[in-house]
Amino acid sequence: MEIQVLMVDDHPPIIEGYKSILSFNPHGYKLNTVAAYSCEAAYNAIINARQMFEIVFLDLTLPPFPEKNLNSGEDLIPIVRKYHPESKIIVLTSHSESIVLFKLLNDYKPQGLLVKSDFQSPELTAAFDSIVRGETFYSQTVIKHQKSWEEKNKVMDNYNRQILLLLSQGVKTKSLPDLLHLSKSAIDKRKAIIKQIFGIDKGTDEDILREARRQGLL
Repeated sequence: MEIQVLMVDDHPPIIEGYKSILSFNPHGYKLNTVAAYSCEAAYNAIINARQMFEIVFLDLTLPPFPEKNLNSGEDLIPIVRKYHPESKIIVLTSHSESIVLFKLLNDYKPQGLLVKSDFQSPELTAAFDSIVRGETFYSQTVIKHQKSWEEKNKVMDNYNRQILLLLSQGVKTKSLPDLLHLSKSAIDKRKAIIKQIFGIDKGTDEDILREARRQGLL
């Protein structure tokens, strides 16, 4: 069985590793693989493909393509869905933060989501086979976090997630209105709600981040 595959990662040896592992699969799959190492290369491969990609592997951290406002593998998902609507998307990421994984599943619903530190050759082969057969596959870190997401769904609101992520990246509160297109008062209200959910009576942004990390959100 021949399968058209696009693999996107900024490290060529990683793609070669994936290809090598999957070439020895026990299910008889023959992969016709196109490799891309940046958002620009991936974009061009997606829109210029002569055949539909059946499987698309996407890393999140990629050199950006500013002309098309593509800054990560996450931004490529809508492009894949537009040009290759039948493709099954597998996101492979080094990020293990609960809030990042939740956003990927909630916003994009990829068929596969694997944290790179979770798997070795057998897991990658099993994931590939499951997804080819129309199933979903999530690695152990994703499954572990899923169990706690329902309890924390209040803080998983899209804007609250972005506030936590930006604060964790060192962005100051005064810069949030421009990035989120919310007023300062709206952001202050959301931060107050986050503190309430976290059980913080008073505290700084560092207190919010400390509790978010303690609860496994960052």
